[in-house]
Amino acid sequence: MQLWNKEVERKFFEESLRIATPEQLFYVTENNEYVAYWPKGYKGKKSTLQSRNSFIGTFTEKWVSDLMNKIVSGKGLFAITGVVCPEIELTENSPADVAITAKKGKNQKAEDIFMIIEVKMSIVWNWKYVNDAIDGNKLVCIGDFHTHQGNPGLLRSDSMLKAIGKSINIRVSSEEATKIPIIVITNTPITNSYQEKVDNIKKAGVIQGFLSVNPKPSDEENNSLKQTKEKGYYRFDCFDEFRDYINSILYSEINFFSGMKSKAEIGKIIEIANRETSYEKKGEAFLRLIRR
Repeated sequence: MQLWNKEVERKFFEESLRIATPEQLFYVTENNEYVAYWPKGYKGKKSTLQSRNSFIGTFTEKWVSDLMNKIVSGKGLFAITGVVCPEIELTENSPADVAITAKKGKNQKAEDIFMIIEVKMSIVWNWKYVNDAIDGNKLVCIGDFHTHQGNPGLLRSDSMLKAIGKSINIRVSSEEATKIPIIVITNTPITNSYQEKVDNIKKAGVIQGFLSVNPKPSDEENNSLKQTKEKGYYRFDCFDEFRDYINSILYSEINFFSGMKSKAEIGKIIEIANRETSYEKKGEAFLRLIRR
């Protein structure tokens, strides 16, 4: 299966134009041109465009669930959009964009959720919609994200903050949530100011990775971030690489823990946990005591 690319974006516009008007999907310039983003250097009159958000949100969440199902369906698992699980703060108003579950259906128990996925994807390239009386309607790619004024995906600060905030809310909601991997899937690089932050968030165990499934977001070779120092952000170049990474997370037993304790308290916890006879039992004892 192909990862995100220009043809996926073309498909989005083609499908959306069957149910939406061009004005709902494109900005309209002073010259009456329909563009996905204001081009850099454009100084004409501008307007806001909120209507596209719901279309791209629905499309990308479905696209990610299809991608994940290619990986997990053979294991008897399901990638489902809009999963609700109140015990870990996944509510009707704030469901998981996508979750890997053991059972079908949007209403799930925490014990049946194997992974939570936040989807922060958008249109990356700039597109022009041309309505030609002779040749008919067509879509023309007019540049990558370096050529327009938009901040798609995780290049937008509020998208990054929303992903982090929601993940923290889930992670600290209950003990059940401490064992479920959380990843953020995007199709863009991240800004320089967030590179160290995403590494720290991964090391803290809140989010297991900010993962880009767009191998070539830039039309220029080697002009896109591959990974941060600690791989808090990582860009996948092919489906097999992405599949192997997801499988490694699915089959690893993780436990999130946090707290503020004195050195004496921590030392006592370690001493008690160390009385157990195996590494696994020592780990279980440590986690039980640290959460008291």
